[in-house]
Amino acid sequence: MICTMATPKDDSYPTRSSLLLRLKDSQDHQSWQEFHRIYGKLIFDFARKAGLTETEAQEVVQETMISAAKNLPEYRYDPKVCSFKTWLLNLSRWRVVDQLRKRIPAKPTARWSSVEMDRTATIERVADPANPQLETIWDLEWRASQFNTALARIKPQIEPKDWQIFDLYALKEWSPREVARSLGISVGRVYLVKHRISARLKKELKRLEATP
Repeated sequence: MICTMATPKDDSYPTRSSLLLRLKDSQDHQSWQEFHRIYGKLIFDFARKAGLTETEAQEVVQETMISAAKNLPEYRYDPKVCSFKTWLLNLSRWRVVDQLRKRIPAKPTARWSSVEMDRTATIERVADPANPQLETIWDLEWRASQFNTALARIKPQIEPKDWQIFDLYALKEWSPREVARSLGISVGRVYLVKHRISARLKKELKRLEATP
């Protein structure tokens, strides 16, 4: 599949080249399940943020996976030519556009009011596959997916009590005093735990950036 978009500068989500290589075999069901687990939620969230319903977003995920299965044998991982992030965006955005276009009546009639015509024109602008809004949404969801991947990887390495502190303070945005009072610890420990886990999280994010 030809990649026509410029490669984003922050193509940092792990592409897992070994997984992509295994996916060349369409019968490798375990690898495809792993691919769906890693990227299915990303595609679904992207579709929802693009304005699709839950049902439409599920269809986008399914259709994108089917398209990926058809095109992966031709895909060659080379960030200098076409990043995996851009390649998957191209597949997903066309599926989103397809869903948006299904909402547009095939042929407007003379009975339509000017308001209805204006509304259709707006939908058509949104459904433009080159719309930068879709690329922005994808980029935000990609970053969120990367962050959640890093969190999931470091969590087993953290003591449960320390993770609870980090979760309440850094993720749920409780105040340090609220966390300390709720867990019966000092405010100083709240700051210390947050600092230590944040440093480990940043390290994991950098490691993901270097993942081929």
